[in-house]
Amino acid sequence: MTDSLAERLGHTPDTKLVILSCDDLGASHASNEGVFRALREGVATCASIMVPAPWAGHAAAKVLPSDDIGVHLTLNSEHETYRWGPVTHAPSLLSGEGGFPRTVADLWEHADRDEVLRELRAQIERAQVWGIDVTHLAPHLTAITLRPEFFDVYLELADEFQLPIRLPSTITTEQAGFPFRQLASEEGIVFPDHFDHDWRAGSRDRVFGAIERLQPGVTEIHIQPAIDSPEVRAFAGASADGWIADLELATSAELRSAFDRSGAILIGFRQLRDAMRAQSR
Repeated sequence: MTDSLAERLGHTPDTKLVILSCDDLGASHASNEGVFRALREGVATCASIMVPAPWAGHAAAKVLPSDDIGVHLTLNSEHETYRWGPVTHAPSLLSGEGGFPRTVADLWEHADRDEVLRELRAQIERAQVWGIDVTHLAPHLTAITLRPEFFDVYLELADEFQLPIRLPSTITTEQAGFPFRQLASEEGIVFPDHFDHDWRAGSRDRVFGAIERLQPGVTEIHIQPAIDSPEVRAFAGASADGWIADLELATSAELRSAFDRSGAILIGFRQLRDAMRAQSR
């Protein structure tokens, strides 16, 4: 019988371990400031950087060696008036209006598998060149998670760089159309047991509900913290309120107390990466 992920991390099987992760580092100045505050003043334990986004270089310059930072593998640019595109020559990954497509459906219509692989490998390598000790991979908008030919890219990169990944836990094999979690396990790729997320902005009720329902094992809970600024109000519209609320949540005594009461242990993806690399050795 194989050990559970909690046991591989040095805990008992019934231990509740939580990764509180921040997405969209590098997307804007507001998100950079929000994510770093959530990490350094709040209870967030890790973040993922969007390498092609306009403020990624600024974010990379502020990363400390102790920060747990993954790569938010990015193939979409969803905002109406705020755009970014590939870091490689990748014609199939461009939309008609410039930059990446807004939607995953549009991306899937014309993305070339080899260009996806080359682009995402370049994003990871650029993060490393910037000096980031990359701890994990987490796709933006799940663009490569539930499409078999792109999921293969995901696993290839996770294996190549020996990095754990984010995977859905509420989508069944039948819904996805292929056994994505089984395939990752068979390749020796490590991922949290549970993933609590909602891509709609604003997380307070969801996060507190997830804490109340914590199960044994590793649970990743996703937030998108940002500071309030004219910049984020201009490009994000109504979504900005939710991101600003996420920062207030991440730095609140109320959230810290909720984790304390739950008995959960807060960890980052670095522990999962270490366990994965130890296994491969």
